[in-house]
Amino acid sequence: MIPTLLLTSFLLTAQLPYPDKKFIDLKNKLKKFGFQVIIQLPPKRGAYGLLQEASKKIWINPVVFELNISTQTLTHEAVHAAQVCAGKGKIKTLGLKIQPINYARPFFMHYPDVHRQDLEREAYAVQTQPNSFELAISLLQQHCK
Repeated sequence: MIPTLLLTSFLLTAQLPYPDKKFIDLKNKLKKFGFQVIIQLPPKRGAYGLLQEASKKIWINPVVFELNISTQTLTHEAVHAAQVCAGKGKIKTLGLKIQPINYARPFFMHYPDVHRQDLEREAYAVQTQPNSFELAISLLQQHCK
């Protein structure tokens, strides 16, 4: 059983494309602020990324590397991390004045909870900016001291 598990783990790891520099830098910044980035299927089915507030764990679905959206996905979750820091352990909106592109609206408007919509709106707003990586780093530095 264990040799099979190790082989399967090795094969899955060997198939992952190498993360780009921005992904690695953002992952390290999140680690510095106490967040753990785990590259495996998130506990919520169908999610590309997921942040668990209480444990400060961020899951990144390995498929995002194949889709070439790994840094965008981690950027989105980094905004949620900044929201957790701003709320001192409870996720809260940051009051950002930027808006996401219209294409992103269906991704957050389907949530029935307005508070969740606002949280997701901020994450998609940052994720869809040309300077999204720099914005995410800035928000982490500002709120996760």
